[in-house]
Amino acid sequence: MNAPVRPLPCPGVLAIDPYVPGKSGAPGVDKVYKLSSNETPLGASKHAIAAYAALADKLEFYPDGASTALREAIGSTFGLDPARIVCGAGSDEILNLLARAYIAPGDEAIYCTYGFLVYKLAILACGGVPVVAPETDCTANVDAILAKVTSKTKMVFLANPNNPTGTYLPVDEVRRLQNSLPASVLLVLDAAYAEYVRRKDYEAGIELVATCDNVVMCRTFSKIYGLAGLRLGWMYGPAHVVDALNRIRGPFNVGAPSIAAGVAALADADHLNAALAHNDRWLPWLAEAIAKLGLTVTPSVGNFLLIHFPATPGKTAKDADAFLTARGLVLRGVAAYGLPDCLRLTVGPEEANRLVVEALTVFTGGRGD
Repeated sequence: MNAPVRPLPCPGVLAIDPYVPGKSGAPGVDKVYKLSSNETPLGASKHAIAAYAALADKLEFYPDGASTALREAIGSTFGLDPARIVCGAGSDEILNLLARAYIAPGDEAIYCTYGFLVYKLAILACGGVPVVAPETDCTANVDAILAKVTSKTKMVFLANPNNPTGTYLPVDEVRRLQNSLPASVLLVLDAAYAEYVRRKDYEAGIELVATCDNVVMCRTFSKIYGLAGLRLGWMYGPAHVVDALNRIRGPFNVGAPSIAAGVAALADADHLNAALAHNDRWLPWLAEAIAKLGLTVTPSVGNFLLIHFPATPGKTAKDADAFLTARGLVLRGVAAYGLPDCLRLTVGPEEANRLVVEALTVFTGGRGD
């Protein structure tokens, strides 16, 4: 065989479709409302902003490689042992670290049909084999996941709540999944939107992690805390998983300003409660108003809605996206998730929420309120 004429990436890398984030602009529009990335309309806590800014004249120093202050603040906030917490540059880094630590070439890892796109990317980057479990009504199905488990399965990714559908599994179903998995399979609970959930039958995964040796929970500061620009996330897991990740993560993978902002954000209960109150008001309002226009809306427990459009020419999701974008209302197309007939709408500020409903009313020819 002829030798390669240039360096080649590892198997699986070139099979990856690069992640494409939601668009953020609308050409030719003076005022744009970005409702495509599930960012909080309230922004970051003023205390987090001040903590970040306070380190502007100390950028020449390396951060604490162990993120000690942040792990202690997380532990205090959620009642967790800081020694069982790993911090990272967003929960995306944690997900990739987990894949690197536990998936070898040829190993299988399972995620659901409409699961977060990063799961597939992380699996392929390690030379692993992505295995997709079908969903029921845009919701993860425990039996379908278990049916995909083989002797090659090393990991199961479960976004709970799920992005982009907004659906969730109740805690009893998550427990059933864990109880039915082989002890050698790591269950990764991605709880990026946990803070928004108000359902009594939901639990982010803290109890399971505390009592099981094959479960981890990932969280983020990008959503309700408004720190997406800092790329800050964390994982709570068994000591052996924490040890594995600490061996392969970068020695200074979280910046000092990010650590300080995260600590301050956790301490600002008023800002958190304001964000919850805003979402509690506008999520159901949007769902009801849009459903009245004859569009199907998947019930969501996050800070976003999945809107389904018909296949009728001129009324499709693609048509709606163009119509809304021309008016400065930027939503998220989700064809990459296998949902070409849908758009994802982030709960925005009041003005944007009302404008979306008004625009969709015109687009659908509906009456609205």
